[in-house]
Amino acid sequence: MAAVPVAHADHDWELGRRVRVAGGEVAYDVLGEGPAVVLTHGTPSWSYLWRNLATELAATHTVYLWDLLGYGDSALDPGVTPSIALHAATLAELAEYWSRRRPVLVGHDIGAGTVLRAHLTHGVPTRGLALLDAAVLTPWVTPVATHMQTHLDAYRTMPVHVFGEVIAAHLRTATHQPLAPATEQAYLGRFAGEAGRQRYLDQVAGFCDEDTRDVAAALGEISVPTLVAWGEHDNWLSVETADELSEAISRSHRVVIPDAGHFLTEDAPVATAAILRAFLERLL
Repeated sequence: MAAVPVAHADHDWELGRRVRVAGGEVAYDVLGEGPAVVLTHGTPSWSYLWRNLATELAATHTVYLWDLLGYGDSALDPGVTPSIALHAATLAELAEYWSRRRPVLVGHDIGAGTVLRAHLTHGVPTRGLALLDAAVLTPWVTPVATHMQTHLDAYRTMPVHVFGEVIAAHLRTATHQPLAPATEQAYLGRFAGEAGRQRYLDQVAGFCDEDTRDVAAALGEISVPTLVAWGEHDNWLSVETADELSEAISRSHRVVIPDAGHFLTEDAPVATAAILRAFLERLL
């Protein structure tokens, strides 16, 4: 794979590097110096989710960020469907390309399922795992996503402005506190217009509990220190899921963050950063 540098546009957040992988072209970036940490976002988000956390961690670590294929600025090849299985295979490619020995793998939502699958199925080595509001244990496909999967044709043909209101309402349930208008737009803007709707529904179509069923069965094989962090008011994946996940991983440490919903880094950026920094320091 060959990296192709691109210039930063005049945006608040944009990844500045590109690399070809088996399923398309990945947007990524590298910040800071030190032990390696890879940050993998979930849905319906992109690397913007990490913007504050990444710059803080870069003071002591080399931080790798990337947009999942079909998300953010990463582009899928024609005919490729985004899924946790695809994302995990892509992360395995990236880990080899970056050539960093045993990075800490951090994942949020389906990003947590992605890093677990990359480690357990593809053998990506790691010094530790941080799983934030993790979409791993079945069922993790939310009722809203399930309804969309069942009625994809209806969602593809409804007026675009109505579809925009639907996904905006859904995004507002991802946090415990309202997002600032500019922050909300940074997420929703990725799904604007016909092309944005197609992207959103393609992502939803790729959600599948089967992509993590074998991973969940193998959680007992994890031998590295693991952080399980959860928002106390997660409306998408209940905090009880954190208990179940932590119990299945022998070397895990469970933390529940007060006044936070599913998007931890939006509701509680300072607390989330402090918890992750403390975890990383224990691995040094």
